[in-house]
Amino acid sequence: MIIHYTAVDSPLGHLYLAQHIKGLCCLSLGDGAKDKLVSYITNTFPSTELKASKPILKESILQLSEYFKGERTEFDLELYLSGTEFQKQVWNGLVEIPYGKTTSYGEFAISLNSPGGMRAVGAANGQNPIPIIIPCHRVIAADGSLGGYTGGLAIKRKLLDLEQQKYSPTLFQ
Repeated sequence: MIIHYTAVDSPLGHLYLAQHIKGLCCLSLGDGAKDKLVSYITNTFPSTELKASKPILKESILQLSEYFKGERTEFDLELYLSGTEFQKQVWNGLVEIPYGKTTSYGEFAISLNSPGGMRAVGAANGQNPIPIIIPCHRVIAADGSLGGYTGGLAIKRKLLDLEQQKYSPTLFQ
């Protein structure tokens, strides 16, 4: 099987995207983004060949560009999620958090009918393979602090500020 990938410049630095035949399967950002993408793909899809191919990821790139310009608040992409049923439940729940809004890990756990599962929800949130598009950045600590983020807290802050119209990137390259 071949998984296509590409790098794209964004207001957050390089983003690396990977496309499985069934849909977008990975978005990696932050320090070591390419290494994280390669590691995720080789661990999740053993015996897969990674092939650089920007045209296959054209729609994902377009929608991310629109998002960073403030023109898109929801993504409409085929996603291919590989994880446990609980992780998939968490990731599917994340897309229900409205653009520009946040929720706490505890509130989010309750919304998933897992009121005692705050840590499990946080762990699944941290394993999200497609951040931004699956908006795990919208989950914060109960005290209003950011909590954690796979791409780093500075990126999480920029994403939240962008969605709350406190940050306007000048260019999506």
